[in-house]
Amino acid sequence: MTRLIPVAALALSACMPTSGTDVAERRAAALPNALPPMNTFAQARAPAPSRSNSSVAADFLDLSFQMESGRVIERMSRFEGPVTVAITGAVPASMSLDLDRLLARLRAEADIPISRVSSDASITIETMPRARMQRVVPQAACFVVPRVSSWAEFRRNRSGGTLDWTTLETRERVAVFIPSDVSPQEMRDCLHEEIAQALGPLNDLYRLSDSVFNDDNFNAVLTGFDMLILRAYYDAGLRSGMTRGDVAERLPAILSRLNPSGGSAVGGGRGSVTPRPWISAIETALGPGSSDAARVQAAERAVRLARQQNWNDTRTAFAYFALGRLTLSRDVEASIEAFQQASGIFDRVAPGGIQSAHVDMQLAAFALSSGQVEEALALTARAMPAATRAQNASLLSTLLMIRAEALDDAGRPSEARSVRLDSLAWGRYGFGGQAAVGARLTEVAALSPRR
Repeated sequence: MTRLIPVAALALSACMPTSGTDVAERRAAALPNALPPMNTFAQARAPAPSRSNSSVAADFLDLSFQMESGRVIERMSRFEGPVTVAITGAVPASMSLDLDRLLARLRAEADIPISRVSSDASITIETMPRARMQRVVPQAACFVVPRVSSWAEFRRNRSGGTLDWTTLETRERVAVFIPSDVSPQEMRDCLHEEIAQALGPLNDLYRLSDSVFNDDNFNAVLTGFDMLILRAYYDAGLRSGMTRGDVAERLPAILSRLNPSGGSAVGGGRGSVTPRPWISAIETALGPGSSDAARVQAAERAVRLARQQNWNDTRTAFAYFALGRLTLSRDVEASIEAFQQASGIFDRVAPGGIQSAHVDMQLAAFALSSGQVEEALALTARAMPAATRAQNASLLSTLLMIRAEALDDAGRPSEARSVRLDSLAWGRYGFGGQAAVGARLTEVAALSPRR
């Protein structure tokens, strides 16, 4: 429901924005006089989830009948009938195209009758400068609320129960608020997450490795799992007002029909619950308002709690990933060890996934800075396919920048120039304007020992 702004990284991180102040004495990398045209991803259909329908059923129920805060949702709510979407405010061309592509995917993959209109819509997207939005909701990168269709309505109804999702029986009007002055990728990510929650489940589950319904923010484009969840959410066998028990009774047959490769879904019990202390530790580690030392301690606490739970999933790996990022400027050996721990788990539970690509980017940056050119090239080559499949241009751009520096260091300047130009084209989508692209290029260039 609310896409939070991740804490600024202490060093390279394509998953989160960076402060750009972590390398002393850095020398600006040279940008061409004009950046190459912006690269964008082609429309793609996500593959169906590979796990069992019984697992999907448990996730469906936990996503649909609980808020992120832990509050229980007694009755399911959704739009009944065709859904319309309108967008107001400053609308960049890339955002308009990304919205059209998202709606086309929702029609084709989730079988939702959803279309774009000029006004009076079921879902109204309003854009505005980030600073204006954050004066009211400081930590939100973007968010969605029910029963209103504009920023003015949202401001008038902030007190009272109007915006309480748990009181809905049927969804009729929903507003999505997205900043207009961020990168094309960040606007697209907000569209995917907030429209998905405007339509369907309102919870996020850290245990999900293949979903945007997860606050780890690794997946930012709706996955095959997400489309299956939304398709089931709008199946004719369900309706607004149903209780958890009602839905659990019908869900096995629905999933068996929609996802025959998932086998027969027996029951719809609960998946592995994520304890609130672990969530609080992660929020402290990656959120604002805490000192660097407190964030590191929180990440260490998250790792301990995950190990105490005997989790062998992405939650333990994410805790290690957070610890690795937060110790980058304090203890390089500890940081590398944490990233390697995260890598081992991610490779086991989500092989070839976007999570491993993020870790490989960090390890490639270490390899580049220590003169291990061939290792940097191998790690970037391994990570780029996953970044492309996940349509993560900022990660892909950073990987290409690291690769270009490694090629230069290896004495292959013509290849480096070609790869660097490609990185800039992806950077325009992933990071935004020339200044942001140049800042990332300079940050990566400073890693090379020859600089």
